[in-house]
Amino acid sequence: MSTFGSTYRVSTFGESHCKAVGCIVDGIPPGLAVSEQDIQRQLTRRRPGQSSLTTPRDEKDKVEILSGTEKGVTLGTPVAMMVRNQDQRPHDYTDVKLDAIPRPSHADYTYLEKYNVKASSGGGRSSARETIGRVAAGALAEKYLTDVLGIEIVAFVSSVGHVGLSTYDADDDETPLRNDYLELLNNVTRDQVDRENVRCPDATTAEKMRARIMEAKEKNDSIGGTVTCVIRNVPVGLGEPSFDKMEAKLAHAMLSIPATKGFEIGSGFRGTCVPGSKHNDPFVGKPDGSLGTSTNWSGGIQGGITNGEHIYFRVAFKPPATISQEQNTARYDGEQAVLENRGRHDPCVVPRAVPIVESMAAIVIMDMFLAQSARKSAANKIDPAAVSALPNSMKKRKLPSSDA
Repeated sequence: MSTFGSTYRVSTFGESHCKAVGCIVDGIPPGLAVSEQDIQRQLTRRRPGQSSLTTPRDEKDKVEILSGTEKGVTLGTPVAMMVRNQDQRPHDYTDVKLDAIPRPSHADYTYLEKYNVKASSGGGRSSARETIGRVAAGALAEKYLTDVLGIEIVAFVSSVGHVGLSTYDADDDETPLRNDYLELLNNVTRDQVDRENVRCPDATTAEKMRARIMEAKEKNDSIGGTVTCVIRNVPVGLGEPSFDKMEAKLAHAMLSIPATKGFEIGSGFRGTCVPGSKHNDPFVGKPDGSLGTSTNWSGGIQGGITNGEHIYFRVAFKPPATISQEQNTARYDGEQAVLENRGRHDPCVVPRAVPIVESMAAIVIMDMFLAQSARKSAANKIDPAAVSALPNSMKKRKLPSSDA
């Protein structure tokens, strides 16, 4: 299906070489001040042709809000947003070989087997061009999350091939992640990320990443990488027990992005290498009377529910499948063949994936926040006497003062 979310519902539409792509968003609260420029910022960060590191396809990706707002304010009705495709080159895909040969690691074969028909040019719905609708919907969600709740979402490129930020010390079996990496997660901003066209906030590492991407590009090849994302100032209590845990929803969202192949949250796989006595997050009292944790190896989520600490996770992206090299493969009829792709492509997708990851994170947080808000609103209408009769161990209590 092409719809994601339960309370904040996002449906995307369009193929890579059709007239337009976009989304319909249902569930945005009424009265939110929003403009096309609010949406455009993230779309501009996602657009192709930003630098020599990306595809040269020249798309301005100018968004049009078609419904759901009036005089710059949301009406509470579905918001439809559209971006017109301008620089299509369907003739790049008219070679008779492409009709007879499924491109390696593309969705040509699986789409044809599933639907008995497929888009004749580009990747159709499997193309990264589909993510325009996600980014527009995520930017709308983020406008609410930032303006109303003060939530910050920042993603950055953490590795390209074997080049990456140092996240842990291999000879330290008792500390999941390095302190300087955690400090980066606590303080990194989008301005810092965007100073480098590879979108890594560390200048030294960014230069090495650029060199690795250009090496792949010069060889008509491609390379993969990872994107790390941190979500700060998240309210406590978001996420549902069992099947809709916050980390499960985030994983679903991230692994639905084209070219993704892996997801880890908090200490992730590295956390499996340290003992539980070092990995547990002890609780501490905060000045406002609430609880926090002295460490955050859980990544801001416990029992599938946010605990108020920063959420952080990492997403793995494979090397782009379109490369301008001859590849030995097979035709649809099983006969051996040689294919050389044409068309324009990114030698590495991770720099442009940063706003996509941020947008999908915003959609998840918005969906979970609206669900929790509905639960709280309904609970507030219940006679509090029923709760007051419960044992203290079952009720929310204020933290005792330090001199009690």
